[in-house]
Amino acid sequence: MMLLMFVSFLRLTLSKRFSCAVVCMLLATGAMAQKNVAPKSPIKGDFIVAVVDTFPITNHEVRSRANEIRQDLLTQNGTAPTVDVLLKEALEKLIEEKALLQNAKDTGVEVDTVSVEQAEERQAAQAQMSLQDWRKNAMSEGKTLAQVQQGLREQLLLQKLAERNVPARIKVSDQEIDAAVKAQQSTSNAPNVELELAQILIAVPESASEAQVQNLQTKAQTLLARLKQGEDFGAVALKSSDSADREKGGNLGLRPADKFPRLFVEATQNLEAGQLSAVVRSGAGFHILKVINKRSSSKVAITETHARHILLRLGGQLSVTAARAKLAGFRQQILAGKANFAQLARENSMDASAPSGGDLGWVGPGTFVAEFENTMNALGIDEISDPVVSRFGVHLIQVLERRQGAMTERDFREMTRNSLRDKKYEETYKQWLQEVRGHAYVEYREPPH
Repeated sequence: MMLLMFVSFLRLTLSKRFSCAVVCMLLATGAMAQKNVAPKSPIKGDFIVAVVDTFPITNHEVRSRANEIRQDLLTQNGTAPTVDVLLKEALEKLIEEKALLQNAKDTGVEVDTVSVEQAEERQAAQAQMSLQDWRKNAMSEGKTLAQVQQGLREQLLLQKLAERNVPARIKVSDQEIDAAVKAQQSTSNAPNVELELAQILIAVPESASEAQVQNLQTKAQTLLARLKQGEDFGAVALKSSDSADREKGGNLGLRPADKFPRLFVEATQNLEAGQLSAVVRSGAGFHILKVINKRSSSKVAITETHARHILLRLGGQLSVTAARAKLAGFRQQILAGKANFAQLARENSMDASAPSGGDLGWVGPGTFVAEFENTMNALGIDEISDPVVSRFGVHLIQVLERRQGAMTERDFREMTRNSLRDKKYEETYKQWLQEVRGHAYVEYREPPH
């Protein structure tokens, strides 16, 4: 047992030690210009640089992936890091992918041949080619048909594995929703907040001297101290307030937050029901405010959008650059009247909405991730977006209709829940990926002599 533990430790130590050596070896093998990390044709004498459980990673794979990463970064940011940084990132991404593929194998996640064939048909349609021509084009870079199909299979496997594991790990408690709703209600410009306030006003005449103003401020501070000691707010308001609402105990009624003076909202935004503000000065005098009630409005006017989209998921052989190019081509075809959005969605979209032509139905704010929703909100009726990248892939979005609707308190809570889930997705995915990566055995190989 001790010998087995020592061997495992030795393997891990050697693996970490060789990781940097692998990158140095990759830099040394084959001339590699800064403009092109990977050559256009396969490298002669290709060799294995690492093995993740039962999956090998070759020198050519690393260099090809590094070039893809570089092209995507140039497209997005206009700049890319040095070759050695790209190679390290490419190697790590491939290790993560192989670890995920091993996990899929171990947990019985599979993609059948029909799904692969459908993926081929989608790719061919995206490229506006027949299936036969698309296969010839995909094989023109030296790959066999089996290798092309395996790449698509792996892409689908990674998608299926993430969909099976990540959403189930995201937990949003009622306490988190309550806190998020409360935080939104506390903002002075939150349209969904209704406030019920009461006030005691100590009026300050326009002609008051500094001494009079000081005396009136002292009076307000004294009243606040009495209230904090437990005196009844309504009784004190009735006896001491200079406001016309003193007969109602100073109650100003329940109304949307934006219907109160901004000064009142800011003074009470961090208070809960039953709490008192500090003495607040306005043009009328000195105010003491009490929060009677604070809640989300039972109905909030919202803008609902009816939209549809085409989604291309990334991974395997489909990069950000390639997905953007394909969707940009779709957009041009639609605008030129040569293609129909719904039909393209049925044939190409990698989303559950594909059978309905990409139709997402009527949705309110907070339904989609920020990148998608911000783009959708900026579109006019019938307008089609440029390709948009989100964590789900690359989208082409079209807005069909808009209308004014009403959001109930239940809808608002659900919207908040979805927003919290979206915020947690990326972190949850990374944690899950690190767990899978941590369980994988990675062996780095030295180059052949």
